[in-house]
Amino acid sequence: MTKIYYENDADFNLIKNKTVAVIGFGSQGHAHAQNLKDSGVARVIVGLYEGSKSTQKAKDAGLEVLSVIEATKQADVIMILLPDEKHKSVYEKEIKSNLKKGKTLMVAHGFSLHFKLIQPPSDIDVIMVAPKGPGHRLRATYEMGHGIPSLVAVYHDASGKAKDLALAYAKGIGSTKAGVMETTFREETETDLFGEQSVLCGGLTSLIKAGYETLVEAGYQPEMAYFECLHEVKLIVDLIYEGGLSKMRDSISNTAEYGDYTRGPRVVDKRVKENMKKVLSEIQSGQFAKEWMKENEEGQVNFKSMRSQEQTHSIEQVGKELRSKMSFLNPANKVSSNKEKVTVER
Repeated sequence: MTKIYYENDADFNLIKNKTVAVIGFGSQGHAHAQNLKDSGVARVIVGLYEGSKSTQKAKDAGLEVLSVIEATKQADVIMILLPDEKHKSVYEKEIKSNLKKGKTLMVAHGFSLHFKLIQPPSDIDVIMVAPKGPGHRLRATYEMGHGIPSLVAVYHDASGKAKDLALAYAKGIGSTKAGVMETTFREETETDLFGEQSVLCGGLTSLIKAGYETLVEAGYQPEMAYFECLHEVKLIVDLIYEGGLSKMRDSISNTAEYGDYTRGPRVVDKRVKENMKKVLSEIQSGQFAKEWMKENEEGQVNFKSMRSQEQTHSIEQVGKELRSKMSFLNPANKVSSNKEKVTVER
């Protein structure tokens, strides 16, 4: 069984007196920078491009803000927290020339390194600390005195202490309170992409829409279809999150449980698993990475078109109207919306 690292397994002193540059102040960036600062790291710099909308937010949080070039020049540890598609250009133009011997390059997702979009020099440590949750959750749990789990991996160990530094960083953002598991860049990258595409995002949204459309096309009210196929997903997921599939099945009616066992496998049948294997194969071969980078090189035309088309789907329009009347959702929506707006900033 994989070893899980906790508070006593990490030596915070390994990073405490270093200068850490967090490149980006989006969903992950704001949480990492503030958690490290509050944990007592000697100097935390936020690296942003000139004119970034996040500059004032970082300054308001009491953080030092410099250009990406200057931040990486002055830092001992550089953590890149930008969207995957921006790693290569920012690395080549603003980071690469400042990666001198003895420095450490970090990421929170292995995409750009695993698929060779960036290739750092051999005389520096290259590591990953990947929190298993969104930035606002990482920050909120830290402020409550807790943390969320993280993964750590070593891409290159020039110093012989790369893993120890990764654990120290994980402790600085609060993750050793929840547990830190060691993995590899390949495993983290490929499982993360697969989970997003086949289950958590792509699979789930496709299943929700298919269920909604089936009911509406059969003549049922769109509002009823929305509640049954989208709204109640959270209730089920919360139960699964708390106690696995068993707790969920223990909490629902016998009728629902019987339907789960007998009808679920007919909807998500062996053909779905076969398609999942094809999706995984495309990730493992690098086909998806090449496709996504090509999409960005061409201005994200298809991506933006699909985003626009999905936003006009009937389930989105019906849901927006229904949620506007759910007073208990409004405060949460405002907080979530404000926090998520920073995800594309750097």
